[in-house]
Amino acid sequence: MASRKPFVGGNWKMNTNRTTGSDLARAVSDGLMTLDGVDAAVFPPFPYLLTVRSILRDRGSSIRLGSQDVYHQNDGAFTGEVSVAMLKDCGVQTALVGHSERRHVIGEKDELINKKLRALLEAGMDAVLCVGETLDEREAGHQEIVNSRQVRTGLAEIPAPYAERLVIAYEPVWAIGTGKTASPQDAQEMHAAIRNLISRLYNADVAARVRIIYGGSVKADNAAELFSQPDIDGGLIGGASLKSADFVAITKAAAEAAKDKA
Repeated sequence: MASRKPFVGGNWKMNTNRTTGSDLARAVSDGLMTLDGVDAAVFPPFPYLLTVRSILRDRGSSIRLGSQDVYHQNDGAFTGEVSVAMLKDCGVQTALVGHSERRHVIGEKDELINKKLRALLEAGMDAVLCVGETLDEREAGHQEIVNSRQVRTGLAEIPAPYAERLVIAYEPVWAIGTGKTASPQDAQEMHAAIRNLISRLYNADVAARVRIIYGGSVKADNAAELFSQPDIDGGLIGGASLKSADFVAITKAAAEAAKDKA
């Protein structure tokens, strides 16, 4: 098994304001200040990117600043959208694409998600591609078909060197914000299937290096067991990322799990 540095991202979604977001950024930064062996990122709402960036920079934090979304065009008459260049200008280093809420609430299709992902990677940024099945799809036994389609379409026309700046987040839709969590065994099974697919799309070396993380009601009390699985390289954290102590504990669990796997 390749040694992969874990990645833990805190997706704040449409939560926090300038005051609470600032407090959260400070607390998370202070809690992870001395932690090595893991890449941590926070994904605040668009209006607070510069505020959070300033806090992380002033504290000398290694936490990465992320965006919850991006648009694939460089500029133009796209009201309400935010380009890669704008994100880079705000100090953003990585961005989510294809989050389940963008797919199933906003209605984004695989092809649009691919355009966004290509725009990020071609501009030299990192990206987190989110994939995952709904409850109906899992109950029908279609989870591998759905995830395979989303990965294949998401990575279309993306060359191997770009793919290595990519994190893939497997987030079963039925486990997001519901309190339900895939068992570590179920999560590992899907992560292994995604890694096998990447090997077929590129090669075994690329597949061994791409980080695949789990997103689906990860909490401080279940993180260690999830992250101990051989193909789970961290997590995309939703609700628990809004509590600094929980996010810090989850991130530390990822670092400990990586040591055990080494």
